[in-house]
Amino acid sequence: MVFTVYLLLDFVFAVCRKGDSDSMINGQAPHEGEYVAIKSFKHDGSLHRTWRDTMILKASDNALIGVNDHTLVTEDDGRRWVTREPAIVYFHKHYWFNIVAMIRNNGVSYYCNLASPYTLDREAIKYIDYDLDVKVFPNGEKKLLDVDEYGEHSNKWHYSDELDLILKENVKVLVDWINNGKGPFSKGYIDLWYRRYRELIKQKGHNYIV
Repeated sequence: MVFTVYLLLDFVFAVCRKGDSDSMINGQAPHEGEYVAIKSFKHDGSLHRTWRDTMILKASDNALIGVNDHTLVTEDDGRRWVTREPAIVYFHKHYWFNIVAMIRNNGVSYYCNLASPYTLDREAIKYIDYDLDVKVFPNGEKKLLDVDEYGEHSNKWHYSDELDLILKENVKVLVDWINNGKGPFSKGYIDLWYRRYRELIKQKGHNYIV
């Protein structure tokens, strides 16, 4: 199983390197306060979605924490839109999901993408999106989304049995994090990082936070 995971990660890195001749996979981590782009791909290597500016709040050997706020997003069909509220984003090199915590007036909503572990190069934070999403509402209600899309893409792009197992196991890990307040779901996590973001924005002289 471990060998299979490494083979799949090699595939992830190969997909995310497409079109980037100046790639620096797993390169030097960005510094706090710097802005980076985020690019998500599909299993066939096609570009899925791009977030233009994400401020880095923390970068360690295994994880990245950042924030999007009024960030330009470009879809694969060229449509563009701007995020409406600040959102704390969490990526990890060993888990097959990433987490977006959207800070709204009625509380924090989480949108969790089942996806490959992230990779980093000179161009962007990159990962492969694997369709399934878990949404967590401010009242704690959970909902698994896009199951039909996962089935469709699994057949179209021939997801392997090993990949299917890894993703389903990571759904279990994600639900455990949610139920037990781990990682980005822990008490005070969002307040801590949103407060740090406000401090950095103040230092930079920006004034669009409310």
